[in-house]
Amino acid sequence: MLKRTLTIAASALALVLAGASAQSRYADIPLYEAQEPVQLEAKQLASWPAVEAGQGAAGANGEFFAIVNHAIGRYDQETGERLAQWMGPRQGLIRHLNSCFVEAGSLVCAHSNHPEVPMASSIEAYDAETLEPLWSHSLGLMDEGSLVWFDHLGDGWIAGFAHYNDETGVPYKTNAYSSINSFDAEWRKTGGWMLPNALVERMAPQAASGGAIGEDGLLYVMGHDLPEMYVLAKPVMGPKLIHVATIAIAAEGQAFAFDPDDPRVVYAISRKNRAVRKFRLPTVPDSALREGEAVRFGD
Repeated sequence: MLKRTLTIAASALALVLAGASAQSRYADIPLYEAQEPVQLEAKQLASWPAVEAGQGAAGANGEFFAIVNHAIGRYDQETGERLAQWMGPRQGLIRHLNSCFVEAGSLVCAHSNHPEVPMASSIEAYDAETLEPLWSHSLGLMDEGSLVWFDHLGDGWIAGFAHYNDETGVPYKTNAYSSINSFDAEWRKTGGWMLPNALVERMAPQAASGGAIGEDGLLYVMGHDLPEMYVLAKPVMGPKLIHVATIAIAAEGQAFAFDPDDPRVVYAISRKNRAVRKFRLPTVPDSALREGEAVRFGD
């Protein structure tokens, strides 16, 4: 028994010494330190009341769109007058419209069955003038979570999916499982990334509710309720996006969209004020992307 005890003690001492030796070998390797994101501020250009301003907004051609769950309003930017409205029944086929953008005469939207679980999603398109439904493409049940936004990326798509820490989420996945994924033109997954830990914590218990690729090749996202927009770059290696800038903006999270005719202008909402707001975003300096670490999407 004594011999066995001495053998165990000797083995333990050997492990300690081996660990100390390993630590000494790696002592000169520096610890990684993330670059601090640049702090910027958006300039508000206009604000309009809109009863549908509960989930997101979009705009183009002197008009803006307000989106909430199962309703959309189209408004004139000059007068603020509502020009058209589409509204589905409560708990009907359309449950949770989120991020939308205007393209080729259509308003194309991310949709999910939130707050139902399991989570299922679809792409919905509406006529940008009449708001009549045009077509629907179901993505079905997806382990990635609920689709909240999507945008073009090359010949395919980039899309954000949400998980939640409350009763609207699945019990075995927190908001840390929210992800951003790439797809080909037929919505077959080709890759993906996770959000930086600090942003996951800031967005808790929710997730990124809006996102889009800017004309500068960077990814812009907003959380659920903070007046901040986060600018993300693609990592040169690894699965985690890099937070390069934070833009203060007078819109408390949710979905937004770039103006197709002015790439530094975005439309977002103030949900508590039921208002659609128009902003001009500052330019993110090249110095915000650390060389050899962060690159623009498409690079």
